[in-house]
Amino acid sequence: MPHYRRETGHGGRVAGVDEVGRGPLAGPVVAAAVMFAARPPRRLAAILDDSKKLTAEARELAYRGLHACPGVAIAVAAASVAEIKRLNILHASMLAMSRAVSRLPVLPDLVLVDGNRCPPLTCAAEAVIGGDGVCLSIAAASIIAKVTRDRLMARLALRWPGYGWERNAGYGTATHRAALNSLGVTRHHREEFGAVRQLSLLLEVA
Repeated sequence: MPHYRRETGHGGRVAGVDEVGRGPLAGPVVAAAVMFAARPPRRLAAILDDSKKLTAEARELAYRGLHACPGVAIAVAAASVAEIKRLNILHASMLAMSRAVSRLPVLPDLVLVDGNRCPPLTCAAEAVIGGDGVCLSIAAASIIAKVTRDRLMARLALRWPGYGWERNAGYGTATHRAALNSLGVTRHHREEFGAVRQLSLLLEVA
């Protein structure tokens, strides 16, 4: 389970940052930064974990708990489909994380980043492999980013029905792939990704 030892060990203002949405065929990549003023309450800490390990209901509960936590600073940012195409998904993810950190009300002394590399920041940063499973601030960021992106994709699904984005969040499920063949590519699809690219190439040939 995630713990708060890395944050406490540093002694200054420590933020956790994570992103979601590298793999989907559609939608932006979203990042969040979370900075606790002090060790989070035990009841909140007990429900924080890597967002991928939690059910949708558990993520929503943790999301609400984080926003209600006294003294917590939360910032969210994204990189658009156009930026993903221009920069590639890795650099777009780094951009989203940099933006999230820059939107915190106070610059952290240290940023703990999930993964094996850090985005360009104006403060110290440390990459933590599997960080969303071992650091509470990163776990919190992963939950905020996941819930935010899922809600965004559900809103887009109302305007672009048929792809199942309200259920698959833009990932390449069978329903989504079938809809690509029957409905075509939208402006929210990542044209350079897998099935989307294959369909675009077929349309060009046709």
